[in-house]
Amino acid sequence: MTGLPRYHDLPIDPKYPPKTAWGVWGEDDNLGTLNLLTEERVLKAAQTVKTGKVFPLNWDLEKPDPPFFRRSAIKHHIQDHPGSDARKFDDVYDNFNTQASSQWDGLRHVCHFRSGRFYNNVSSDHILPGPNASDRLGIHHMARRGIVGRAVLLDYGRWRSARDSDYNPLVREEVPVEDLEQVAKAQGVTFEDGDILLIRYGWMESYENSSCAIRSDELGRPDSIGIEASEKTFGWIWDHHFACVGADVVAFEAFPVKDWDLSCHAQLLGGFGMPIGEMFYLEDLANDCAQDDISWQIRNTYDSPDNFCLKLP
Repeated sequence: MTGLPRYHDLPIDPKYPPKTAWGVWGEDDNLGTLNLLTEERVLKAAQTVKTGKVFPLNWDLEKPDPPFFRRSAIKHHIQDHPGSDARKFDDVYDNFNTQASSQWDGLRHVCHFRSGRFYNNVSSDHILPGPNASDRLGIHHMARRGIVGRAVLLDYGRWRSARDSDYNPLVREEVPVEDLEQVAKAQGVTFEDGDILLIRYGWMESYENSSCAIRSDELGRPDSIGIEASEKTFGWIWDHHFACVGADVVAFEAFPVKDWDLSCHAQLLGGFGMPIGEMFYLEDLANDCAQDDISWQIRNTYDSPDNFCLKLP
C-alpha cells in the first residue's frame, strides 16, 4: 500500500469529484480505507502486545437515555421457552437502532454532499429498495472482513482538562488538528500508515456525571465537542493514512454539524471511504493508559458491528 496520493493530489482521475479517493482501490471497492489494514500491518500490530488487558469499548445499549434525535428507546425483555421448565431464556431487544449508542458509521450512511453520490460514485438508487438495489457499501462488508490493526488513542480530554479548568465537552467546540498534534507529542505517540485513530474528549464521562439534562435542539440533537470540519482537517486525516477514526462523542466532528457539504461525515465517509466510530466508551482504557508509560499504543480487534474491543500492549 505504498504510493498513495497526497490529499492535494486527489482525485486520481479528473472524472471524480475534487479531493475524493474514489477509484484508489478500484471502482468496485466496498471497503475504502480499511484496505490499509494489510496482513503485514495486522501482524506488526499483534507484535506490539505486552499485556493481556482487555477493554470493551461498547457503551450501554440503553444509553444515551433519553435517546438522541427523537429515536425510540430500546426495550429489553427476557423470553422463556415454553415447556422448558424455566431452564432456557432468550434476551430480546426491541427497537434496537444501530445508530444509537456505540456504533460504526458505514460507507452508505452519508454521501459526498457536493456530488450527491456515495463513496466510489455509488448512487442512492443502489442503496434504496428498487430495481437497481445492490449490496454496495453495506456495513456487512466491514463486518465480514473485520477491523484488526494498531490503534492510537489521543486523550484530548485529559490533556485539555489539565490546561483549562472550565473545559466542558458537552458544549459545541471545534478542535483543530494542531491541538491533536500537541496531544500526540505530549503522549509520545507517533502515527503510522493504517493506524486506527481514537480520540477521547471526555464527553461520555461528562454525560455520565451530569446532573442536568444534556442540551439539545428541537430535533433532539445534542451539543458536543469534536474535531473541526475543514480542508486542513481532511488533509491531515488523509495524509496520515488512517484506516478509520473514532471518538467518544456523538459524531466525531463538532456537533450539530453546521454545513453538511463541508462536514467530516461527507468527506470521510463519502469522499475517502473511511468508517467513523461514534460514542465509543474509552474511559477505562484511557484511565489505564494514563497509568502506563508505553505511549498509549493499542491493538484493535473488531468482530461484529456491535461487539468490539481494544487490547492494550
